[in-house]
Amino acid sequence: LATGPRQNNGVFYEIRTYDVKPAKMKEFLETIDKYLHIRTAHSELVGFWYSELGAMNKVFHIWKYDNFAHRSAVRHALANDKEWQGKLISVILPLVEKQHNEVAYLVPWCQLGKPPKEGGVYEWVTFQMKPGGPALWGEAFRAAINAHINTGYTRLIGVFHTEYGLLNTVHVLWWNESPDHRAAGRHSAHEDARVVAAVRDSVRFLESQQNVLLIPLRCSPLK
Repeated sequence: LATGPRQNNGVFYEIRTYDVKPAKMKEFLETIDKYLHIRTAHSELVGFWYSELGAMNKVFHIWKYDNFAHRSAVRHALANDKEWQGKLISVILPLVEKQHNEVAYLVPWCQLGKPPKEGGVYEWVTFQMKPGGPALWGEAFRAAINAHINTGYTRLIGVFHTEYGLLNTVHVLWWNESPDHRAAGRHSAHEDARVVAAVRDSVRFLESQQNVLLIPLRCSPLK
C-alpha cells in the first residue's frame, strides 16, 4: 500500500544493482568503462558506481526514461544491437552473479542534482519505511532530509521512491568531498539539535536503513 503525490510527468528511473563475482570485478569495471558508450547511445545514464563500503562487489547504475513505452522501445533496440550484444552484454553477463532492478520516481519535492565538482564520493542510503507511502511518512522524511542539507556538509543528488520492487523503499543519493569529510559532517550533524529533532520524528516510520559508499566509474555522468 503506497499512496501520495508524485511528479506530474511520466519520467521514472530504473535502478539496477549487480553482484559481481569477486575475482571478476576488475574485468567487469574495465569492460564497462570501455564499452558503455554503446549502451548510452540508446538512453540516458544518470550514474554508474561500484561499492567501496557497506557492500562488497556490487555495482549500481541508474537509467532515466520518459515513460514505460520509452523503456520498452529502448529494450527492443538493445535486443537488436549486435555491437551491444557482442562487445558488452555477452562479456559482462558471465561475470555477474545476481541482478536486481527497481523502478522509482523522484519524490515531488526533489529534482535531480549534480555535485559542485568532480572527484568526490557518493553515499547510497536505502530506507525501508512503514507501509502507507508518502501520505504517511512523506513530510517527516522530507524534514529530516532538509535538516541534513541545511548543515551544509553534504550535497543532495536525489531522493527516489520505489514503484516496482520492494514498496515503501526510499533511496537517497548524497555527494561528499571525501569519506573523511562525510564523517566529520555526520559528527557535527549528530550534535545539531535541529537534525536530532527531525530525525527523531522521521524514525517513527522507519523499519530499516542501509548505507553504501560508492565510487563513480570514469564513464559515469555523475563523477
